[in-house]
Amino acid sequence: MADLPFGIDFGGTGIKGAPVDLEKGEFAAERERVKTPKPSTPDAIAGIFVELLARFPDSTGPVGVTVPGVVHHGVVHTAANIDEAWIGTDADRLFTEATGRDVHVVNDADAAGLAEVRYGAAKGRAGLVIVTTLGTGIGSALVHNGVLVPNSELGHLEIDGHDAESRAANSARERESLSMEHWARRLTTYYRVVERLFSPDLIVVGGGISKQSEEFLPLVEIDTEIVPATLLNKAGVVGAALYASENQHS
Repeated sequence: MADLPFGIDFGGTGIKGAPVDLEKGEFAAERERVKTPKPSTPDAIAGIFVELLARFPDSTGPVGVTVPGVVHHGVVHTAANIDEAWIGTDADRLFTEATGRDVHVVNDADAAGLAEVRYGAAKGRAGLVIVTTLGTGIGSALVHNGVLVPNSELGHLEIDGHDAESRAANSARERESLSMEHWARRLTTYYRVVERLFSPDLIVVGGGISKQSEEFLPLVEIDTEIVPATLLNKAGVVGAALYASENQHS
């Protein structure tokens, strides 16, 4: 297990981590989970990561970390659902110095997208795959022939004068007590715009609600093939580890 990469999925409520076997796209040891501290400042999170990695003394490979925000060359530029102190933080450098490991940070939806393309619902698919995560907001990942186009942020497309995720995210369904049929109509509107702008070969739908995909996905009326994600809550950890292994020492 020594040189296996380690994936950390850092979210607003929890931090999950495990070493990952990239041959299989599986955890190489039991995943550990800790609550996200309040406030979730970069220094506080760095301390948690040091503790988390110490639980896996056999794992010495590169470390990938998901962040719910735009990440550009290791620097975090937005902070959705995490402390605003993240904005402008060189997270790659901070975590590398704190842990003594080669650490690479990636947007959380991008990590999930990489995992689904390599191991999950889009495995073996050529062309443009768009992975969307329906949750508090709408995360997105564009992967073209296996190569990630980072920070697409398609949840913030303006549709009918609204930020798309404010109407079509799972949180909107819950907040407005929408039926699956009503929500599927909003998703149809959203995915038709995505389809028109990008002409994808496949759309993959993730996020916790994807476990109930049979209740709403068949009701989404678009021309592009649209399928549920298969890695579910493993996608972030697996995708982060994959990202780190492909970007180590860069």
